[in-house]
Amino acid sequence: MIVEKVFQALSSTVRRKILAYLSGSSMTAGEIAERFDITKPSLSKHLNVLENAGLIQGEKKGQYIHYSLVQDNLVNTLNGFVQEVCPVSRPLKKESKGKVNSNN
Repeated sequence: MIVEKVFQALSSTVRRKILAYLSGSSMTAGEIAERFDITKPSLSKHLNVLENAGLIQGEKKGQYIHYSLVQDNLVNTLNGFVQEVCPVSRPLKKESKGKVNSNN
C-alpha cells in the first residue's frame, strides 16, 4: 500500500532533507550529493526509496537526471492518513442510545 511506502520513505532524516531541498527546485543527484556526507550508492538508495513511494520523480535531461518533488502525492497521502485516523476530520459515529457499560 502506498501509505506504508510513504511512511517508510519519511522515516529517514536524509530522505526528509532531500524532500526539503527538492521543495525549492529540481536538482540532479550530484547537486543533492553535495549537501550530504554519504556515498553515492547510499544516496542512490535513498532516491530510489523516495521514487518508489511516489514522492519524487526523475526526468532525464541530457546526461543528468533531474529529481523533483511530486508534492500532490505527499500531500494527498498524508491528508488521507490524517482523515483516516483523526476523528475530527470525519463524521463521528452516532453513539448508541443504550446503557453505558462502565467496564469499557
